[in-house]
Amino acid sequence: MKFPQEHSLQQIATILDCEFVGAEDFPVTGMNEIHIVTPGDIVFVDHPKYYDKALNSAASVVLINKKVEAPEGKALLISDDPFRDFNKLTRYFKPFEKAPNLISDSAKIGEGSIIQPNTFVGNNVLIGKNCLIHANVSIYDNTVIGDNVTIHSGSVLGSDAFYYKNRPEGFDKLLSGGRVVIENNVDIGANCTIDKGVTGDTTIREGTKLDNLIQVGHDTVIGKKCLIASQVGIAGAVVIEDEVTIWGQAGFRSGIIVKKGGVMMGKAGITKSTKENTVYTGNPAMEARAKLKELALIRQLPKLLQKLK
Repeated sequence: MKFPQEHSLQQIATILDCEFVGAEDFPVTGMNEIHIVTPGDIVFVDHPKYYDKALNSAASVVLINKKVEAPEGKALLISDDPFRDFNKLTRYFKPFEKAPNLISDSAKIGEGSIIQPNTFVGNNVLIGKNCLIHANVSIYDNTVIGDNVTIHSGSVLGSDAFYYKNRPEGFDKLLSGGRVVIENNVDIGANCTIDKGVTGDTTIREGTKLDNLIQVGHDTVIGKKCLIASQVGIAGAVVIEDEVTIWGQAGFRSGIIVKKGGVMMGKAGITKSTKENTVYTGNPAMEARAKLKELALIRQLPKLLQKLK
């Protein structure tokens, strides 16, 4: 998430009421999670296990709960609770805005697009040309939809990321300030849920087709010309490359990469990054050829046991 304008390190420290290490006028241009940070961004870290990763990331500013030596060219914001203060920045730069109408006055809808009754279109939503949005769809603030997109009834675009910190008093939610971006010629079935990014974009690229009842987690990127069947569940920060086919009830662990041209068979549990143009099956998933050989050998076990008697 980039800020509307550049801020100084001192300005950010004032918003958070915290100490900082670095020049007062050190430039800060945005905030992001560790996997999508770019120069100028703030990233937060609150566990020693991840200090090095954050300090050596592309981020220019590290919001951290311990005063450490900052790498050259980086600044620090010292906080007793970086998770809380990252949320404070999200509230400051992306506050919740109540929508005045079922279709917000700030939404822009392209020529030839049809919005069916009882659909909610939030603030600053952009919808391209010749789209068909069926009844009872919810499109949250800042969502971007390209041309020739079809979205069926009951689908929700832009719901919050499922991201919590376990505290003694209960679960503390990491606020979502990102977007959903749907490119041209995408079809989204009925009752799909696509979470917005925590600070970045959840993206579905051109020509991809989603069946009904699919969950897409925060900050996930789905490539071009993918086919995804019903009841698939995709966790946050997954990258699915172009022309991947995913059959029903497959599930994906967060943070993995599904390589181009892969086929994920029904009920596959994808726990690791995959190879290009490869078929996977089983849970946990493995290459289909190896899995079929394994099953064939298992079927031979009764005969082998009989021979041993």
